[in-house]
Order: sequence, then C-alpha cells, then structure tokens
Amino acid sequence: MRGTLVIPTLNEAASVGHVLDTFRDAAAAANRTLFHDDPIDWEMIVVDGASTDATAEIARKAGARVISEARPGYGRAYQTGFAAATGDVIATADGDATYPVDEIPRLVRRLLDEGFDFITCDRLEQLDAKAMTREHRVGNWALNFVLKVLYHRYLRAAGGTLSDSQSGMWVFRREVLARVRATQDGMPFSEELKLEVLLNGLRLKEVPIRYAERWGAPKLSSWRDGRRNLEFLVRKRLAMGRGTPVPDRNAPAAAGRRTD
Repeated sequence: MRGTLVIPTLNEAASVGHVLDTFRDAAAAANRTLFHDDPIDWEMIVVDGASTDATAEIARKAGARVISEARPGYGRAYQTGFAAATGDVIATADGDATYPVDEIPRLVRRLLDEGFDFITCDRLEQLDAKAMTREHRVGNWALNFVLKVLYHRYLRAAGGTLSDSQSGMWVFRREVLARVRATQDGMPFSEELKLEVLLNGLRLKEVPIRYAERWGAPKLSSWRDGRRNLEFLVRKRLAMGRGTPVPDRNAPAAAGRRTD
C-alpha cells in the first residue's frame, strides 16, 4: 500500500523539519507494528507557497518532495498536493507543529479497519490553552454553530455532524477525491471538503486529537478568514437549493479549479 502526506507551508523553516522527521519516524515504527503484514510506502509532499526562508530546502533534506505553488491560498495548496499525490491513502497536516503527525499511522489503521472513507480530527475537545487565542476560539465556535444551523437537515440525513469544521488534519481514501467537488482556493476549503464528504454519502468519522501551540508567528487573520468562511457557508447553502457550484470570490482570476 502507498500513502501520501501533504503539508502546505509558508515560511515554516523553524518547524517543518521537525514535523517531517516526527512523521517519518512514526510511520517507520508503525510499519513494524500496526502494518507489519502490509507496510505502507509513504511519500511526503510539501506544497510551498513562495516561502522567503529556508522552508523548501529543509523539507527536501527531510525527505519531502517540494512543489512550489505561486497561486495563493490554503485550498489551492491542498488541491495542488492532492493532484500530485500517488497514495492509496492521503493524510494532511500543517507545517507549524500544531498537529500530532505521529498519530497519522494509527488513524490510517482505524480508517481501514473500521471502513471509513474520511477521518477528520477535532482540535477543540483536547485543546491546549496556549494553542489558540481567545479570538480564534470564538471564531471557531461561531463557524461551527452556523454550520450546524444551516446544514442541520443535511447533516442529519447523512448521519453525521461536525464539531470542528476548520480542522486541517485529515486521513482519507484516495477515491474520495473523485466523489467531491472542491471550489475554494482559500481557507473555506477545509469546511467545504468535509461538507462535500458528508453530503455525498461518504463515511466520515471525527476523532479528537491534541492540538499544540504553533511554532512561529501565526498567519491567520481571525476576522478576515472567519468572515470568508462564514460567507462561504451561507453561499453554499443557498446554492445547494439551485444545484449550482459555489465560486471562490476571494481567489485570483487566474487560479485553477478542480473539475473532477
């Protein structure tokens, strides 16, 4: 079996090497235990968004394939990484050491053994007090509340729910990509992907993880990114009744789109 870890980065020289080394060691240990009968051949892909520090060089030295993505956007980085991935299973995390990448092999084992299509990780249940500002916590709560209100009927029909719609750590089967329609190049990609998984009848499981304080300065703008995420949730809900896709209003005109 083959697996792919995709990590988007922007000036993560202080942490990306640690993240990749931690994952590689955990994957090797899991191949001797959890996957001893069928080891996973992992590739690590770092999608770098024009970093001005040594992120790309450090990632290559740690064994990752680095793809430069000049088009801005969190979602765009993931779509580029997914297009390049060769794994039967795909995992994601950030390059700032907030997500426990050493847990990925265990999550893959659970994905396979319990028959899920997509596992998303809940940061909020075991949140380190230093890992998220009060502003960020309030923003996450508001977005999760709005999502549950707007999509309650659809989530109930799908037999699922989302407690942390903004989490960026996922493990899923490659075939999921052919079943969902991703339109967002920016931060709304995270909530869009999870909604698409549920609304297309795929088996999603939310699993709590520990979420740590990031290494380096934060890059999120809580108000700006929160507003864009909120606008997307409303626009997607309205568009669902018309059966039309939701364009990304915040993407540059030249930004590409997935068509599968």
